Amino acid sequence: MATTTRPKKSTSTKAAAPAHSAGPRDQLDRDLLALLQANARASTADLARQLGTARTTVLARLSRLERDGVIAGYTVRLGQDVLDHGLQAFVGITVQPKAGRDVVRKLERMPEVRQLCAVSGEFDYVVLLRAESALRMNTLLDEMGNFDGVVKTTTSVALEWKIDRT
Repeated sequence: MATTTRPKKSTSTKAAAPAHSAGPRDQLDRDLLALLQANARASTADLARQLGTARTTVLARLSRLERDGVIAGYTVRLGQDVLDHGLQAFVGITVQPKAGRDVVRKLERMPEVRQLCAVSGEFDYVVLLRAESALRMNTLLDEMGNFDGVVKTTTSVALEWKIDRT
């Protein structure tokens, strides 16, 4: 086993770095995460077989990735057939200065809002919106456009998901 020499601890008043790093540490972590994104229900034995490593290694990696917050949870993704029974759209929202907090609060109360991101560029926010019909989508877009502080909305309906790693 190789030994490494560590530098002496500084007596500076700066906050010390955490003992573990957040995020994948190496290619094995990245490969494990990719397999889980494809199938979060895969058994540790199956994951170990695909990765060419021991099951105990996979268990230790999963435990650390969960503890470090890299893996926040396991979920169910709906198949395309289920998603096809509705519409999804990306909505760019531009708001007046200082209106963002109120707009976000209103969007939080809309169950059809699947994701909300603050972004740089042309818009202040981008919303992933899901509705069961074009009529419902239109109603939601009208509601959002009428929020106090909303200057403009721009909508792009998602026609097909080419890559989905969520």
